[in-house]
Order: sequence, then structure tokens, then C-alpha cells
Amino acid sequence: MLFKLKSYFKFLLKSTNEHGVHSPFVFNYLTKCLYKKPRKSKDKTLDILLKSIAYFKFTKINVIGNSVFKKELEKKYPNLVFDAKNPDLLFYENSEFVKPVNVISHSNLHNDSIIILNNIHKNSKSHNYWSNFKKWKEVSVSIDMYYCGVIFIRREQQKEHFTIRI
Repeated sequence: MLFKLKSYFKFLLKSTNEHGVHSPFVFNYLTKCLYKKPRKSKDKTLDILLKSIAYFKFTKINVIGNSVFKKELEKKYPNLVFDAKNPDLLFYENSEFVKPVNVISHSNLHNDSIIILNNIHKNSKSHNYWSNFKKWKEVSVSIDMYYCGVIFIRREQQKEHFTIRI
């Protein structure tokens, strides 16, 4: 509990909104997707997931570790293909068990794939895994939103990390 509280205060001190972002790609993602009303869910991570699928028009996703989120996605987006070979989006409920090397090398991710890791500030172990993901060479953009982290695989973009309040 102490780790989570300390982590939250550090997040608040470092975080910004869309005005602190110098990347056109991330700025558009924030303003045209995440900050856009109305919210699609009361759960912030699910809201990010739902809005991201709609914004990027994803068709193939893998949801690992959260059957409630998967059922919600099936209801809202009945044409989604789950457990796809080359997913557009990977969602992990427990980020503390995810190793970047396994995800990136075994998931057949493509350029413009997204990985969303839930609960990246849950404990020191999950935060360390998040930190390792950000450093991985295939990751070009990472966004820490406290509730979850979003990783973008975009070979054409320079490596950047953002800490954003949503």
C-alpha cells in the first residue's frame, strides 16, 4: 500500500496533460481519443482500451488475464477477432508477470501494434516490469497513465516516454 501511495505522488509530480506533449502522434491520440467525451466505461483502463480500439479501428486483439474486459469488448465490438496470430492490440491484466522479450518475440506484433499493461503501479514488481518494457528496443512510444501503461510499436517514430494524466 505504501508503494502505491508513493508511486502515485511521484506520478502526479511528473505527469502532464496534452499541452506537455511534443509528439503529434501522441497529441492526437490524447486529444482525439482519450480526452474525448463521453467515457465508455467507469473503469479508466477499460475506457482507455475501448477508446483505443475505436480510434485506431483495430480488428484483432488479445486479452490476457481479464475475462470481464473481454466480455465487455465482445459486447461493444462484436466484429473483433480475439486470440489472433498478428494482433493489433495486446492487453495484459497482470503486468508483473509479463516479460518484454516474451511478448515482443512471441506475439508476432507488427508496426503500429499496441500493448496495454494494467496496474503498472500496483507494486514494485509490476513497476519494474513496466520500466523494463519502456527500455526495450522495439518500443518507440510509452505512456504511463498511472492506471495502466500503453506501449506503441512504431518503427518510424523516435523513442519517447510520456507521463500523462487522464
